[in-house]
Amino acid sequence: MKPVAAAPPEPRAELHVVGTSVGREVELLLDLLAEQVGRRAPRVLQVGSRPLLSDRNERNWRGLITRRFGKRARFVGLDLFEGANVDAVGDICSSPRTLKTKLGEDPFDLVICCHVLEHTRHPARAAGNIERVLRPGGLAYVATPWSQAFHATPDDYWRFSVRGLMLMFERLEIVSSFYSGGDVGLDVAYRVMRDGRPELDPRAGAVEQGLFQIVLDHEDNRAVLARQATERLPVSRTYLPTLFVNIVGRRQA
Repeated sequence: MKPVAAAPPEPRAELHVVGTSVGREVELLLDLLAEQVGRRAPRVLQVGSRPLLSDRNERNWRGLITRRFGKRARFVGLDLFEGANVDAVGDICSSPRTLKTKLGEDPFDLVICCHVLEHTRHPARAAGNIERVLRPGGLAYVATPWSQAFHATPDDYWRFSVRGLMLMFERLEIVSSFYSGGDVGLDVAYRVMRDGRPELDPRAGAVEQGLFQIVLDHEDNRAVLARQATERLPVSRTYLPTLFVNIVGRRQA
């Protein structure tokens, strides 16, 4: 009796690197939020809500939510310090009981945490609190640096990969991920996709490594150093370009 040959493995869908922009991804995020809440007024939390340079434009989060959902939307800005756009002063790394006192009992439909985790002493604790205050099915948008110059506001501790964020946000199903640049006024981003979904397999890093090598070619770096030998700060920022990791996750029940 002849042995039955094993069926050949099904071919995997091709990997695609897709150009996008942060503005486009934010619109898609708000579409997801609208689909999730239906006619109900969304409750939105921004962690680290005092305005940054990148917020002083048409993508201010409070303004975006109000324009999309009207004044019925409930927006809460949380920050370590009082200031513009701050409704509650507190630390996202606090105990759950303390946060509940600051933010109230009602869960949130969307939590925005952009350029904050790298400044927290306990990012895993912050991630757990973000998951905890989300409604089941609620969304979290998290943006963190993968590479960026030191910026102490108030201090600078960590850098993250997509896989690192997935480890911290274990209760989130990743529905979107993309990489974005950090130059103010230049909105450039890309996704790594397979079969219409974000590619989260670490082996996809080989493709991304190839892309980064195009940007960080050794000979190009030598040319930059030769041209700007007396301008140390521009050289350092050219040599280490800013790149942000962005994920959108949905809290599982």
